[in-house]
Amino acid sequence: MADDAEAVAVAARLAEEFRAGASERDAERRLPRAELDRLSASGLLAVTVPAEHGGADVRQETLAEIFRLLASADASLAQIPQSHFAYVNVIRRQGTPEQREFFFGELLAGRRFGNAQSEAGTRHVQDIRTRLTPLADGSYRLDGVKHYATGALFAHWIPVLARAEDDHPHVAYVPRNAPGLTVVDDWDGLGQRTTASGTVRLEGVRVPADRVVPHHLTFRGPQLHGAVAQLLHAAIDVGIADGALAEAVAFVRTRSRPWFEAEVETPAEDPLLVQRFGELAVRARASRALLREAARAVDAARADLTDDSAAEASIAVAAAKAHAARSAVEVASSLFEVCGTRSALASLNLHRYWRDARTHTLHDPARWKVQHIGRYVLSGTRPPRHGLL
Repeated sequence: MADDAEAVAVAARLAEEFRAGASERDAERRLPRAELDRLSASGLLAVTVPAEHGGADVRQETLAEIFRLLASADASLAQIPQSHFAYVNVIRRQGTPEQREFFFGELLAGRRFGNAQSEAGTRHVQDIRTRLTPLADGSYRLDGVKHYATGALFAHWIPVLARAEDDHPHVAYVPRNAPGLTVVDDWDGLGQRTTASGTVRLEGVRVPADRVVPHHLTFRGPQLHGAVAQLLHAAIDVGIADGALAEAVAFVRTRSRPWFEAEVETPAEDPLLVQRFGELAVRARASRALLREAARAVDAARADLTDDSAAEASIAVAAAKAHAARSAVEVASSLFEVCGTRSALASLNLHRYWRDARTHTLHDPARWKVQHIGRYVLSGTRPPRHGLL
């Protein structure tokens, strides 16, 4: 991958290719293994590798656009590599020179990172009970159970968030085929059906010391880990809204009948429909604009990382995410309103946009993002460094 422009062009071509089978994959819950292999082969999964290691090192604005394009075609497929890029950033930020050399080489060869982060049944999302236990030979034993492990089923490496003996969070990068590691395809979400966001079980998994990264150090100074991760979530929501709106436009133009009281020949001439499409277009355009603004704030902070620039980036991303979450749900729901009764047919599977939007926007609560925005505006209080902003 040469540069930002090529990355966006490749993403646009792949999005059109993936769009063709998205509805069938969702309806049949057919996992996108071939599509992910195409994504790996394209070089897109290595676009954030630093230039000194042979990567394109694209801007975050470019990365957000890649995710928006992919999500507009298939929100499940776009969700799978979200954690991949988050854990590339962990290596970039906290990896040793040797770790960077090895893992960036893996990425350039098309290898995929998965995710084994969240746990179910704990007190809250940051109550991590998976453990890294030091062994006499300097390696570690890894034990725990992870849920919502998006990407793990398709990964070559699974980054596992765990607490070490010091109780601080570390990330262990574990090969997908490591003895003692089991990935269970038990995801049954109403939306994002083909992400395979199931369970990862870790029972006595041996991890060499040079595959463990001290993730807790990321949050001891100004950081963009959370902002980048949330930017990609926002891009997925924006993409869902864009995809739903495009689907509604195509449906009304080709399949809908005008309401008789409008006294027009085509539904596109109905002034009430024109008004509603205008409102939805404004919301979608606003989400895209906020996404671009947030991505540029992250890029600016990367160039000059301080407490203030990191805070500005986090707040900009929080605003984009809060707006995009509402837009995705509203536009995907309004698809039925503007398309009419026929759009509710299960055989058409147009409800996949709403199901994907409703599922993905539950990832972390937008209401807390709005709280942090309010505190920042009123009193200048910087957002916390917990990785979800």
